[in-house]
Amino acid sequence: MSIAITFPDGRTESYEHPPTGLEIAQNISPGLAKKAVVVDVDGELWDLNRPIEHDARIDIVTRDRPEGVEVLRHDAAHVLAQAV
Repeated sequence: MSIAITFPDGRTESYEHPPTGLEIAQNISPGLAKKAVVVDVDGELWDLNRPIEHDARIDIVTRDRPEGVEVLRHDAAHVLAQAV
């Protein structure tokens, strides 16, 4: 079973097992993996630890991008609500 992952620049990479967004980011660069917040899989934001089990177009969202900041703020709001 080969899974084809297509990146925003059009490059495609094959994986023999369902990769996670974090694995893909680590393969690209350890720095990218540290800055990654979520992965955009075919237009949906997924947790970095969720396996991608089908051919997909992905984009790794970092904390430097508006979408990444929004995810961090949303998660922080949930943590604050739990603390209260």
